[in-house]
Amino acid sequence: MTWVLIALLVVPLVGALVVSFLRKDDAKAKLVALAFSVVELVLAVLLWFAYKPSGDRIQLAFGVDWIPAFGVRLSFGIDGIALVMIAVIALLIPLVIGAGWTEKLPAGRSQGGYLALILVQEAVTVAVFAATDVFLFYVLFEVMLIPMYFLIGGYGGARRQYAAVKFFLYSFLGGLIMLASAIGAYAMASDELGKGTFDWATLVTVVRDADATTQTWLFLGFFLAFAIKAPLVPFHTWLPDAAAEAPIGVTVIVVGILDKVGTFGMLRYLLPMFPTASKNLAPLVLVLAVAGVLYGSLLATGQRDMKRFLAYVSIAHFGFIALGIFAFTSQAGVGSVSYMLNHSVSTGMLILVIGMVIARGGSSKIADYGGMSKVAPLLAGMLLLSGLTTLSLPGTNSFVSEFLVLIGSFPTQPVYTIIATVGMVLAALYVLWLYQRVMTGPLRGDALIGAAAGPGAVGDPEKKTAIGDLNRREIAVLAPLVVIVLALGFYPQPVLDVITPSVGATLTEVGVTDPVSVQEGK
Repeated sequence: MTWVLIALLVVPLVGALVVSFLRKDDAKAKLVALAFSVVELVLAVLLWFAYKPSGDRIQLAFGVDWIPAFGVRLSFGIDGIALVMIAVIALLIPLVIGAGWTEKLPAGRSQGGYLALILVQEAVTVAVFAATDVFLFYVLFEVMLIPMYFLIGGYGGARRQYAAVKFFLYSFLGGLIMLASAIGAYAMASDELGKGTFDWATLVTVVRDADATTQTWLFLGFFLAFAIKAPLVPFHTWLPDAAAEAPIGVTVIVVGILDKVGTFGMLRYLLPMFPTASKNLAPLVLVLAVAGVLYGSLLATGQRDMKRFLAYVSIAHFGFIALGIFAFTSQAGVGSVSYMLNHSVSTGMLILVIGMVIARGGSSKIADYGGMSKVAPLLAGMLLLSGLTTLSLPGTNSFVSEFLVLIGSFPTQPVYTIIATVGMVLAALYVLWLYQRVMTGPLRGDALIGAAAGPGAVGDPEKKTAIGDLNRREIAVLAPLVVIVLALGFYPQPVLDVITPSVGATLTEVGVTDPVSVQEGK
């Protein structure tokens, strides 16, 4: 079944090429792009069933020599962690395309160019999660910045160029520092084995035995790149600008997909390759994680712009993910990986719903809305549901992840865990505050009550029909996410079964075992 993984890497690129030739026919470009993204989703389903949780750590592996003189190969394979991230990418891209079906692009921009870039972004991001060569991972880590730079800079808001450049420079510079550490690991392999290599499995066996000082310096190079990408405080400042200026569909990709590369890198590279440094520097990471939970939650509560609100909500969530990773227990680790998946689903849904609100109101400012549930009750319901899963309401998908992170982290990191729970209280505050301001109270906003009424006015019944409720296309986009939110909320076992063996293998490579309290809780 290796061909399935190969097809997953190739299909979006072929789709991007085809769509790029349809720049003068927007209707055909959208249909073709959607078709290729659906094919990619079908391939991801096949990949899910081809993967054997009880099998080898890396499965469906293949590779060819790329730069033999330096031991670099185009090698790919997946574990359970990579599998769930590839699956969520394949799920979100067709929904992004469907949600933006009637979206107006900046003057002079075609749907063909926009959708081709999205498909290229999908292909490169899948490749990042599947790469098993460290140098190849670095190259893809940097290459995936290029289509996103053009998506933000070419199709975003008024300050799109500033946001695109800031996004690119932050991640690019972090990647260069990671490259320096990768070269250091290569040199160690050359001294130890007589020849250099960038093979991930080989480097794990070589670098993990290095002295603590060497591991620390190499760890910091990788960590900085991943902390920027995640993003952890204080390396987060690119995200609010990117989220605020990017089109809604691109915001879904940035917040729901790209930033997971950072936490994935921590699990795939930091912990197995640098186990001593990971344990020694865990307090530093945990401080940043908890700071992110509180900082993101507090700033989300005070936001006036819905798109920037989304960015700070995600910063808070990534604090929980990092907490679970560096708690070094199986429950917390499984919770972190499932949190990565569920954050993509929940936040992706919230972003799409907010995009539908903005499409009707013509503004991302929270103060421009009010009483929208009176004219769009279904949309109000979707905003409430997506908000509740974002705050991890029991019965929704995110609750399971957050519960596992907290219950798994407490035995080893009780102080950080207790502090992080404050973020749960703040989450209820900022989510309900957003819903109250936008959906309840008197009808407010020009677009909602008609051009004749100013902001803050109460519209008459005739003018309340200016904004429609969810249409069939929007319901079709949100329906799969609603099903997943509820299904994983009540029965997450299929996902946990895929994740657990890979997390267990990672902790074994780090050389840690669960505390007795965690073992008894399994």
